[in-house]
Parts: sequence; C-alpha cells; structure tokens
Amino acid sequence: MVKPRKIGGSLVVTIPKEIVQKERIKPGQPLIIQIKKSRADFFGALKELPSFSKKDEFYEK
Repeated sequence: MVKPRKIGGSLVVTIPKEIVQKERIKPGQPLIIQIKKSRADFFGALKELPSFSKKDEFYEK
C-alpha cells in the first residue's frame, strides 16, 4: 500500500524498493498500474503486525 503525494497538479506514488528489485523495474520502462482504493476503516489491513505489548503503550506524564 502506498500513499499518493501532490506535486504540482498531479498525484505521485513511489514504488517500494523491494518491488522494484523483485520485478526488475528500470527507470523509463513503461508500466501498467492498477489502482485500488483501500477500505476507509483499514480493519484487517495490517494482519502481519504483532500485537501491542506493555512497552508499546503510550504513557501520559
């Protein structure tokens, strides 16, 4: 998942380095990009992340 950035009047996305290497993408190479919006609530979108632990919690002082 990537987030678009605004540059001038356009939106730009960056292809992650891992995908560039895996797919052997070269600068200037024509690509077909498929766009799919993610769900607004993101429920289940980050299943790979481990559960929060006590040290991950934020504490107010």
